[in-house]
Amino acid sequence: MAFDFDWFDAFTGEVFGGNGCAVVHGAADLPDAVCMAYVRETSLVECTFTGPSDVADFHVRYFLASREIPFAGHPTVATVAALRARGMIEDGPVTLETAAGIIPVEVQGDRVTMTQNAPEFGAKVDPVLVAAVGGIAATDIIHPPQIVSTGLPFCITLLKDRATLEKVALNVDALGTYAAALGHDSTDIMEPFWVCLEGATAQGDTFSRLLMAPPSPPEDPFTGSATGCMAAYLWAYGLIPARTFTAEQGHGLGRAGQAQVEVLGPQNAITGIKVSGRGARVMSGTVYL
Repeated sequence: MAFDFDWFDAFTGEVFGGNGCAVVHGAADLPDAVCMAYVRETSLVECTFTGPSDVADFHVRYFLASREIPFAGHPTVATVAALRARGMIEDGPVTLETAAGIIPVEVQGDRVTMTQNAPEFGAKVDPVLVAAVGGIAATDIIHPPQIVSTGLPFCITLLKDRATLEKVALNVDALGTYAAALGHDSTDIMEPFWVCLEGATAQGDTFSRLLMAPPSPPEDPFTGSATGCMAAYLWAYGLIPARTFTAEQGHGLGRAGQAQVEVLGPQNAITGIKVSGRGARVMSGTVYL
């Protein structure tokens, strides 16, 4: 069958920056195996497949190369930017039905602002276990790592400085040990999201990295869902001075990305996280699946 698709780079105003996502329109009913094969074919981290919804404006499914996931940040920006570029929506509010719930989004030109769910704070993880995943010392971690989810869980791991962040290198065996300790037999869930309180540029307040095991690419250029988790963690523990800040990621890959972030609610009762970024269309066409 033939489907329209758009390839958008998210969290950037320019092509070949931020994080790419292919959006396949009208394809939410495709079999899981076909969706995963398509992700592998593109060599992207994630792709989305849209369709009609009875409870929201659109139904969106999110896929890695290895499985379906309930929600993802940069594909949400890419999907809504693609819908806007095709004239399927106008500026203003839009709602997305996802496996993580209804996600409200605001659109203004090429800027998309999603409101992620209220965070769920999970287990705190042994810093020694987490440090081994990145090949660093446990003393390089300056606050207890913790699982946080706004729809997709990550282990938020705050490092002492940008130099430490840049030397993090994935140890796949240690990632397997870490996943097993958390009760998982897969290494594509709850990965450490490495964070420092320095921007990659003068405009940034944080800089982050997400390293991944095969079949995913080795590093995610920008992780919008993890950015929301990070924001909730930093605000809840008083690690940032203000609820609004600029998050940066991907600069070390030559794919600079930036998001404007706002945590909603007080530190002890966060109600959601707004994550805002731009989208740039790389290509559009027809895919046969």
